Amino acid sequence: MTTKLERRQKIRYNIRKKIAGTAQKPRLSVFRSNTEIYAQLIDDDNGVTLAASSSREKDIAAQKAPKVQKSKMVGAAIALKAKELGITTVVFDRGGNLYHGRVKSVADGAREGGLVF
Repeated sequence: MTTKLERRQKIRYNIRKKIAGTAQKPRLSVFRSNTEIYAQLIDDDNGVTLAASSSREKDIAAQKAPKVQKSKMVGAAIALKAKELGITTVVFDRGGNLYHGRVKSVADGAREGGLVF
């Protein structure tokens, strides 16, 4: 019998087989812990993180808001950093999590910030 974590890891590997980020179209990777959420723009060709944002950043952490709202702020922050780098399109990587709740909220915030995926 597999654990929840092992099952999620298998899903993650299957997603990563299919998608990869480039310098022009990086991978928007989302990691969700119980308390925080993290987003990174990753160029898999060179193995480099181009930009990162999380709910632990001072301006987001200072907000008294539910985790779903903070996730939306993280999405908007990563979209802003992508614009500064001249990136408009990304490939979304949900990291083995279901596409709802906080993960969907990051995607919505990034789309509102101007990212296309």
